[in-house]
Amino acid sequence: MNANSTAALSYDNMNDAQPLFVRSPSGRYKPATDDQILAAGRMAAESLISTANTMMNPGQVAKFFQSKLAGLGHECAAFLYLDSQLKPIRYIEQSSGTLSHASIYPREIVKTALRLNAASLFMAHNHPSGIAEPSPADLSLTRQLKQALALVDVRVLDHIIVSGKETTSLAERGQV
Repeated sequence: MNANSTAALSYDNMNDAQPLFVRSPSGRYKPATDDQILAAGRMAAESLISTANTMMNPGQVAKFFQSKLAGLGHECAAFLYLDSQLKPIRYIEQSSGTLSHASIYPREIVKTALRLNAASLFMAHNHPSGIAEPSPADLSLTRQLKQALALVDVRVLDHIIVSGKETTSLAERGQV
């Protein structure tokens, strides 16, 4: 894998890297499994956000969600809730689904936003197909969530579609 590559680790490019090793409970090193590598990468993605910094860089937000969601074999909808200063409150994966669908209920997102006292949020979900184009259902959900959250003064800043190698920002396309 090229050292300058910005592609996220996914099942279609994981064989390009050098082997990684993990230490077993007995102290011996063994090659890491794909699941261990992906889990470690998702945990390391937390370093891309900080509760001390504002989330005003769209590229940073997209990289964060790509690090968390790329490579999953099922759809997963995730939200990054922010305070009034655009600082992260909490990242929550609120829905896991099938290969091509994850159910998201606006009522539950509104309840979570109110419980966390969020002023705004970023939404993202992955497309295991590897194509980061929004579907008509993705656009409809974005409109529904935006309308529901607007009733309680919570702004939807972006809806990011993640694939293994790219992201699509609906805000950059003017669709949020």
